Amino acid sequence: MNSNELAKYLEQTENVTKPWLLAQLRLLKLNEQRSEMSPAEYEKRLADIHQDVMNLGEWWVGIEDEVF
Repeated sequence: MNSNELAKYLEQTENVTKPWLLAQLRLLKLNEQRSEMSPAEYEKRLADIHQDVMNLGEWWVGIEDEVF
């Protein structure tokens, strides 16, 4: 699945507001653009995505059945 397919899927299933899925979309887009950027730029963008995922914390605790 490429980033366009994932984006369409997220829209069709109304999952655009789920930040962990948006992070996955960002990772796919980053991977698709990897050959067009320097290793340093790739690492910087990857670190940004990682930090965003880490900032999510454990928000799902107690509502796992509802959100997953």
